Amino acid sequence: MFRHQGKNRTFLHNLRLATMLSLVAGIVNITGVLALKTLTTNVTGHFAFFAEEVMKHDYAAAITFLLFTLFFLIGAFSSNFIAELLTKKKPQLYHVVPISLEILILIGIGIYGSPSDLSQTEGKLTAFFMLFAMGMQNSLVTKISQSTVRTTHLTGLFTDLGIELSQLFFYRKPEEIKKLKTNIFLRFSIITFFFIGCVGGGYVYQEIKLKTLFVAGLALLIALLYDYLRLQFHTFKRRTFH
Repeated sequence: MFRHQGKNRTFLHNLRLATMLSLVAGIVNITGVLALKTLTTNVTGHFAFFAEEVMKHDYAAAITFLLFTLFFLIGAFSSNFIAELLTKKKPQLYHVVPISLEILILIGIGIYGSPSDLSQTEGKLTAFFMLFAMGMQNSLVTKISQSTVRTTHLTGLFTDLGIELSQLFFYRKPEEIKKLKTNIFLRFSIITFFFIGCVGGGYVYQEIKLKTLFVAGLALLIALLYDYLRLQFHTFKRRTFH
């Protein structure tokens, strides 16, 4: 899921990566909306809110929305910076450290975070760290899949899906149709699991509030363990049968 890059990646690798991490993003997204009344998985809307607050001359609120975008950016930068460092020194850990940091951040928010209005310091800090974590995730997924998979927002996905669905009416070669259908299935899978994460996370939030992020952290931990166990299994097979 995480370890294969470039030509070694297959559709199945991307599908596993997409479904698990879009589920996580959906959980984080609904948790942010319910706890903080703001988006915590992407920054598109925050630019509009920033502009609105500037027009209203509420510069303190405007700075908050600007910081939202910066924390997402810093998260993306940090994730890729760590991955690049480890790719050269310890390539087997290049994905483990960013994902582990994301898990720790989500668990930390679940323990210490506070459902709050964004006018409160606690609410702002909680949103900052959630956006940082999602920036890390989006950066790592983009790097691993070579921009094939995005998991924290759906705008680009629906755009790509619309383009590919329209191409079904014009492409006729079997290999072109096969590739199109594969891409369409991947987009639908990401959208579906993001939706499942949002709806399921919403119900869980009613019971345990910000601790809902524990579920997202657990999903990431399962993804890491799955990747590790598959590697151990294939290593065992090679040693045993060769």
